[in-house]
Amino acid sequence: MDFAQSERSRDYLERLRAFIAGEVTPVEQQLRAARRTAGEGRRDIDAAERWAVSPEFRELQRKARAEGLWNLFLPDAELGAGLSNVDYAPLAEEMGRSPFVSAVFNCDAPDTGNMEVLYHYGSAAQKEQWLRPLLDGEIRSAFCMTEPEVASSDATNMAATAVVDGDEIVLDGRKWWSTGIGHPDCKVLIFMGLTDPEAHKYQRHSMVLVPIDTPGVEVERMLPTMGFFDEPSGHGEVSFTDVRLPLDAVIAGPGRGFEIAQGRLGPGRIHHCMRLVGLAERTLELACRRGLERTAFGKPIIDLGGNRERIADARIAINQLRLLVLHAAWLLDTQGLAGARSAVSEIKVVAPRVTQQIADFAIQIHGGGGLSDDFPLAGAWTAARALRLADGPDEVHQGLVARFELGKYA
Repeated sequence: MDFAQSERSRDYLERLRAFIAGEVTPVEQQLRAARRTAGEGRRDIDAAERWAVSPEFRELQRKARAEGLWNLFLPDAELGAGLSNVDYAPLAEEMGRSPFVSAVFNCDAPDTGNMEVLYHYGSAAQKEQWLRPLLDGEIRSAFCMTEPEVASSDATNMAATAVVDGDEIVLDGRKWWSTGIGHPDCKVLIFMGLTDPEAHKYQRHSMVLVPIDTPGVEVERMLPTMGFFDEPSGHGEVSFTDVRLPLDAVIAGPGRGFEIAQGRLGPGRIHHCMRLVGLAERTLELACRRGLERTAFGKPIIDLGGNRERIADARIAINQLRLLVLHAAWLLDTQGLAGARSAVSEIKVVAPRVTQQIADFAIQIHGGGGLSDDFPLAGAWTAARALRLADGPDEVHQGLVARFELGKYA
C-alpha cells in the first residue's frame, strides 16, 4: 500500500491552504454571521436573505477559479485537477474543516457526484447542456432519489416511476432530502425512478435529467436537519406529477439507473469521509483551544473530568480514521469500486461516528456556547449525524462489510 502524496498533490495542498488562510478565513466569521442574522427568528422558506448567495462568496469562487483551485475532485487533468483519490484526500480534508469551503472550489456535494455521473455516463449533448455549466460553476444541481413513503435504504423499494411513453419519459412520484434543491442557482435535477418492474431488480430503474422549471415539478417544502436548513443549498421535498421529457433526457438509457447509482456513490461516499476527517480535526482544535483558555473551579477546563484522556482518544481516533480513508482511496485507485466496496463501507460507518463523537466532546467543552450558532460545533455534530443516514445508513454498510467478511468462510 502506498499512501504517499505526490509532488503535484502537495503543490495543490500548499496553494489551497494559502488561499483559505488568506482569502477564506478572514471572511468566514462574517459569512457565518450574515447567514445567522438572515435566519434569526425566521422559518419561512421564501425569505430571500436565507437562500441568497452573498457577493462575498461569489467573489471567493471567482478568485479560486482564477488561481486554478477549481474542480479539484475530478480525475481529469483537462476539466479538473486530474488527481487520484489518494492525492485528492488531503485536499478534501483541508476543505472539510469548514462546512462551506468545498463549495468555494466547486467541490461540493451533490454537484460533485452529479458531475461525475455526467462525466462517466452522460451523452455528448447532456455534457454540453449540463456538465459544462456545472464545471464552470454557472449552475447548481440536486439529486432526487430518497422517498418519504418507502424505506429508501433499499433502492429496490422505490415507488416513483420513470415510464417510457413513445419518444418521451414520464416521471411521477415524490422525493425528499433532495440536497441542493434550495440553491438559487439550482437548474437541473437527477431523478431516479422505476421504469420496468418486470426486469432484473438491478435493471428496473432509470436516471433522468430534469430541468427544475419543467411543468409538473414542484418544490413542496424545505426540510430542516435538526433545526439547520443548510442554506443556501438546503434539502427539499419535491413532487413530480406527469413530468414529460424527451427520451434523450435519460442518462445512458432506460434501465441503467441502479448501475449509475452504484458508480456515483463510491467516489461520493469517500469524498464525504475525506471531508469529515478535516471536520473532526477542526472540532478537536476548537476543543483544545477552549479547554486551555477557560478555567473552572480554579483549573483550566482541559484539566477537569478526564478531558486530557478524551483529547488523546480523539487524536488516536482521527489518525486511525485518516489511515482507513487513505486505504479505501488507494483501493479505489488500484482496484476500482469492485475491490474497494468493503473499505468504502467501513469508512462510511466510522467517519461520521468519530466526527460526531469529537464534535459532541467539543460542544461539552464549550458549554452553552457549543449549542449555539456562535461556534460551528452544533452544525458539525448535525452534519456528522446526518451522514450516518445519507448515502446509506450505518446498518446497510455494516451488513455489506459483514457479508464480505463472512464470505471468506463460506
